[in-house]
Amino acid sequence: MIVEVGSVGNGGICIAHAPDGRAILVRHALPGERVRLEVTEERSSYLRADAVEILEASPHRVAPPCPYAGPGHCGGCDWQHVHLDEQRRLKAAVVADQLRRIAGLDVDVVAEAVPGDVQGLHWRRRIRFAVDADGVAGLRRHRSHEVEPIDDCLLAHPDLPVRSVLAQRWPDSEGVEVDLGAAVQAIGRDWHVPEGSFWQVHPGAPAALCEAVTGYARVSGIDRCLDLFSGVGLFAGALAAQAPGAEVVAVESDRAAVEAARANLADHPKVRVVAERVDRWLARSRPQTDLVVLDPPRRGVGRAIVDGIAAAGPRSVVYVSCEPASLARDIGLLAGHGYRLEGLRAFDLFPMTAHVECVALLEAAKRP
Repeated sequence: MIVEVGSVGNGGICIAHAPDGRAILVRHALPGERVRLEVTEERSSYLRADAVEILEASPHRVAPPCPYAGPGHCGGCDWQHVHLDEQRRLKAAVVADQLRRIAGLDVDVVAEAVPGDVQGLHWRRRIRFAVDADGVAGLRRHRSHEVEPIDDCLLAHPDLPVRSVLAQRWPDSEGVEVDLGAAVQAIGRDWHVPEGSFWQVHPGAPAALCEAVTGYARVSGIDRCLDLFSGVGLFAGALAAQAPGAEVVAVESDRAAVEAARANLADHPKVRVVAERVDRWLARSRPQTDLVVLDPPRRGVGRAIVDGIAAAGPRSVVYVSCEPASLARDIGLLAGHGYRLEGLRAFDLFPMTAHVECVALLEAAKRP
């Protein structure tokens, strides 16, 4: 069908409508365009579709730099057909829309560029390739287990040996990962990151996020701090460096990350690293604290952990999130405990994709 494309939606899509009124989640389009669609999935309440012909193009449309980007091909990038400045405007619009729809907040959002990529390319420090039945490595197509064979990835950091990996055959393997290594330099020091443990893949991400977190945290030397979902200790280290006298408890369930954090933070004697699930530790320990920093997985935390955070009585909560919808939901839950959103920064740590990273500051309402 031929449709007029409406506003941007969460997840690398734009919204259009079918003649029967159902919403259409359109990939490879831009707001305001007139396009011919090919429906890829049909549900009772909505459709998914690809824009396979652009009849009236947006002024923000560009030729994708990668030959594997486009309908039916690699699903790794959402916005290669969009000028980089417009990508960031769209990401900011998505964050603002989710906060409005889910948390009932009107917030002006700007998606900030971060040093470390080259016009949105060559930034990924780690990539996991899928391998097909013939041992050929590539990337999966959108919402599919099918593998798109490729000979290069333009998002890969120049030091990643991507071409040599993709030129080989990988029989009896489901996937192969290329990584720049376990020793990472960030915010003026080396960090050990074990294989499989979380670390931001954009080179500029650690410095940008630490600057945002410490800027919001305003830690003093007498503060008690919690770093929840602490990984290998990046934010705990940043808090300890900002205020060496502050007590910091870092909580993480991944054992390898915990051991790395203890080594990474050995020069900060007032940082304690706990190996436990965050929800269980909060319920068991019932801590009291001045500040909470949390960087949970994409799904966010939900009511039980929000209740545990609120019970700890922090004056401030600094929430790092890679998913606007779960962030908005959890901000709404914290509002139920009297915490107000007082600041939000968004960072374009994943150019050419729909992903965006946010750092939100929530502060407890002043008590009479």
